[in-house]
Amino acid sequence: MSWNSFGRLLRLTSWGESHGPAIGGVLDGCPPGIALDEAQLQGFLDLRRPGTGKNVSPRQEPDQVRLLSGVYEGRTTGTPIAFIIDNVDARSKDYTGLPFRPGHADFAYQQKYGIRDPRGGGRSSARETAIRVAGGAIARLIIPEVAIAARVVEIGGEADETRWDMLLDEARAAGDSLGAVVECTATGVSAGWGAPIYAKLDADLAAAIMGINAVKAVEIGDGFATARLKGSENADGIRSGGRFDSNHAGGITGGISTGQDVVLRVAFKPTSSIRVGVPSIDAEGNEVEAVTRGRHDPCVGIRGAPVVEAMMALVLADHKLLHRGQCG
Repeated sequence: MSWNSFGRLLRLTSWGESHGPAIGGVLDGCPPGIALDEAQLQGFLDLRRPGTGKNVSPRQEPDQVRLLSGVYEGRTTGTPIAFIIDNVDARSKDYTGLPFRPGHADFAYQQKYGIRDPRGGGRSSARETAIRVAGGAIARLIIPEVAIAARVVEIGGEADETRWDMLLDEARAAGDSLGAVVECTATGVSAGWGAPIYAKLDADLAAAIMGINAVKAVEIGDGFATARLKGSENADGIRSGGRFDSNHAGGITGGISTGQDVVLRVAFKPTSSIRVGVPSIDAEGNEVEAVTRGRHDPCVGIRGAPVVEAMMALVLADHKLLHRGQCG
């Protein structure tokens, strides 16, 4: 069994590879009657697409989305919403004869399937995240009361954004890459979304975010910092009217939203495709040096913020529908 679908009542399935003719998705479970057109998806896709500046991959992909089903006369019908994005600027020759790239999914894919598409990483390429962004754009329409915003808060271990350009210039000149931390906040989430055990809101968010290419860690609320606090320091005091003194919990306790902002932070590893030689092996098992040419992000986390927003939206919309199904 290979898992290419995500969600419970609102379920996104993605398909396609980085260097195939197209990528696409199907979002099933969207309620009917919601106004939807391609422009609403395109605005979010434009925030993620490559080729927009020196600090992202120069691959020129317009990421033009086309809706294929599930919409009639500008409104969702309640049936599966299918959409497609053509790949128009792949350069497969850049991957000819390339050994397994350390840090990438190349070796793990080969071990699992015994066969892989080496062009651009195939399914493990960040190209696939365009589908998540398109699905997340639709999910936002199910939760219009919620505002979701993500931003990069750290690059290469540096929180001072005035230094980011210099660090990226240095990494790019050296053929290397940098990691990043993205923070995402959802405001307007109603209290009560989630469940105490097997459908915890924070657990589903963590799983969704960890499913993003290059993500290696997720924190909800204060995350690891809570392990260094006393109980009296970590507790979010509650006042009349459901007001809280603080939000160490990140808007979720016991797996259920409290009505506060839902806050999470995401760690993106440095891009694995780099021009710095790294020990590896070829398809025959011979030890070689892996040097990746072609076009790659010096910091994949920069384009990660819209993807994090999309996964937040998909999870929250799914849990709104689940809550409505049980509690009305």
